[in-house]
Amino acid sequence: MEARHNSISLPCGMVSGSSLTMIGTPGRLYGSFKIELIGSTLPGEPDPPVVLHYNVRLLGDKATEEPVIVQNTWSPTAEWGPEVRCPTVKEYTNTERVDGFEMCKVNATRQEKRLFSDDEKNVYNITQRSLRMKKNEELKNAFPFKQGFLAISILRIGAEGMHMVVDGKHITSFSYRSNLEPWLISNVRISGDINLFTVIGSGLPTSEEIGSITDPKMLKAPHIASHTSVDLFIGVVSTANNFKRRMAVRRTWMQYEGVRSGRVVVRFFVGLHKNEVVNDELWNEAETYEDIQILPFVDYYGLITWKTIAICIYGTDALSARYVMKTDDDAFVRVDSILSAIKKINITNGLFYGRINTDSGPHRNIESKWYITTEEWKEEKYPPWAHGPGYVVSHDIAKAVHEQYKSGSLKMFKLEDVAMGIWINDMKIGGVEVKYVSEDNVIIEGCKENYVVAHYQEPRDMHCLWEKLLETQRPLCCK
Repeated sequence: MEARHNSISLPCGMVSGSSLTMIGTPGRLYGSFKIELIGSTLPGEPDPPVVLHYNVRLLGDKATEEPVIVQNTWSPTAEWGPEVRCPTVKEYTNTERVDGFEMCKVNATRQEKRLFSDDEKNVYNITQRSLRMKKNEELKNAFPFKQGFLAISILRIGAEGMHMVVDGKHITSFSYRSNLEPWLISNVRISGDINLFTVIGSGLPTSEEIGSITDPKMLKAPHIASHTSVDLFIGVVSTANNFKRRMAVRRTWMQYEGVRSGRVVVRFFVGLHKNEVVNDELWNEAETYEDIQILPFVDYYGLITWKTIAICIYGTDALSARYVMKTDDDAFVRVDSILSAIKKINITNGLFYGRINTDSGPHRNIESKWYITTEEWKEEKYPPWAHGPGYVVSHDIAKAVHEQYKSGSLKMFKLEDVAMGIWINDMKIGGVEVKYVSEDNVIIEGCKENYVVAHYQEPRDMHCLWEKLLETQRPLCCK
């Protein structure tokens, strides 16, 4: 079918590990086409955002006569963002990587400009024209899409951004932009001069039927009465369509004896989804397993800070936890190791334990997912903060976050792990004696032996790590 305007619905969005395989042939007339990941309209916004605008211009555009891929985003508030072009207008020297991949793998060499005399120009112009034609031909040969030739393209969702692979070769990567996360995607729109044969989705989240679970009683959270004193409360940040990740957590590290006995309490903190069917399943899941705190807002990345506040409130108000931990639903937590560490540290007040970062500052690149304006943070350095996959604070710090939030004096910051560092630094300035304890075995990317927390673990990885722990009684990795 010719993709003048084809739209494919993705009712549950996309998550890290999801991919779309598109098989088609760019047409011989223009050969230019667009792939757009369209989000759902958020409350208060008139039109849906474009999470990714992937524009393949085989005949070039105003900036260049050479073929080029232009990537961008659009939202009602920010409108069009800065374009990311591949190849770039200038020689590609950007060393920024997304999930470890280069942002552009289409090579194009451009001639340096220099001054010539009039006599030289006549010869030089002819030479330059020949060189330019040769370079244009080289670029066209290297360009991943060609008019009249079949292309198999795979758009993959990563942890930090989106990646395009064409005919088995990585071509481009694009970092997520603020408030434009993959879970927000509701459909894929493909348009332009391309004969599209098929689109195949893989790893897409689905609305799961609770009735398909055979052992809900075994996985149901132990009943804990309100205001019960516990050793550790763990708040897990999740989203509505991450059912499989929550199930992996329930089946693995939530089976530690400390959790099953009630000394450690684990709860998922989840915002509402844009899709009512997903919300219905979320309520059903919460009722079945009794381990989900549903928050009264439609989820997106910028609201993780609010979830962190909710974790502090739950751990000090609904419960009376000696320590409060924040983690993510793709993190494997060795609960026994965390308990041992805080017992060994033996600090009951002012404790901030995790992978402490003492030498970082705000990202000033507007294209970065973590872009921070000078209005949001004017200083060039952040106070010490702990990476989000797993950090622990003592009861008094979590209680202070709760109380400052209630009084309206808590400084809001969109990067939740940095926000906690800012709040604790303010407490320190206010006279609280803070003890920073850094833990290098909180692994923020992947897994390393002797891990305390291993981040970016897919459900199959969670099960593998758990099986290795049960078999060997050692924290071994699976890859």
